[in-house]
Amino acid sequence: MSSDTAPLTVPKFSGLKRAGRKITMVTAYDFPSAALADLAGVDGILVGDSVGMVVQGKSTTLPVTLEQMIYHADMVCRAVRRALVVVDMPFMSYQTGVRDALINAGRILKETGAQAVKLEGGREQAELIAALVQAGIPVLAHLGLRPQAVRTAGGYRVERDRERLLADAQAVQQAGAFAVILECIPVEIAAEITAGLEIPTIGIGAGPQCDGQILVFHDLLGFAAGGRRPKHAKQYVNLGEIITQALRQYIQEVQEGKFPGPEHSFS
Repeated sequence: MSSDTAPLTVPKFSGLKRAGRKITMVTAYDFPSAALADLAGVDGILVGDSVGMVVQGKSTTLPVTLEQMIYHADMVCRAVRRALVVVDMPFMSYQTGVRDALINAGRILKETGAQAVKLEGGREQAELIAALVQAGIPVLAHLGLRPQAVRTAGGYRVERDRERLLADAQAVQQAGAFAVILECIPVEIAAEITAGLEIPTIGIGAGPQCDGQILVFHDLLGFAAGGRRPKHAKQYVNLGEIITQALRQYIQEVQEGKFPGPEHSFS
């Protein structure tokens, strides 16, 4: 937890690597979750298109729309006082060309108050990243397992192509990305990428040698839908169990006439 309450800007965020301090991020989708994460002192909050799976109950992130991302990001930004807020560009909001990407990324920043956008891809997205940065839109890159490419990849798998990953990492840095997420990459490759970049690497299933880590709020707190938890996610508390028990107690008290009591009623 940081004792610095000043808002984190993109340059300050990137500078944490040079300062030798590990970066902490969570993925959150609403006002109360973001407020708690910000109060706890995380450095960054990602409003992820994983909202489609975690909150909407869908099987992939592909159906998530730009309007939905703006809706959730607006809630998050209103809750945050210090953390850097980054918003995912959803599927087909940037793959159709630079002009569309500029318009859509611009909408995200203008309509939510977020500081940056995130998009998936390496060398094939370098020109796009450069165009966004030149337009004043900071970009967080994303390499390794890319959920928006689940159809071409044939599922969610660890990315092990070392040469491709190293080249992609250099490409997104050169294009102007201020940091890069490394998702589900072997520890040794993630460490090599981290050592070779000036910008921070944020790991999720990429080992401890990344410059920072990110976890989904619901995975971290143990109330993901259906109790699902990826291998790379650590559960720090089982809120799902606590919430279920509280609801059962509420049901029992209503059925037994114990709630509401005099202290919950008006005369």
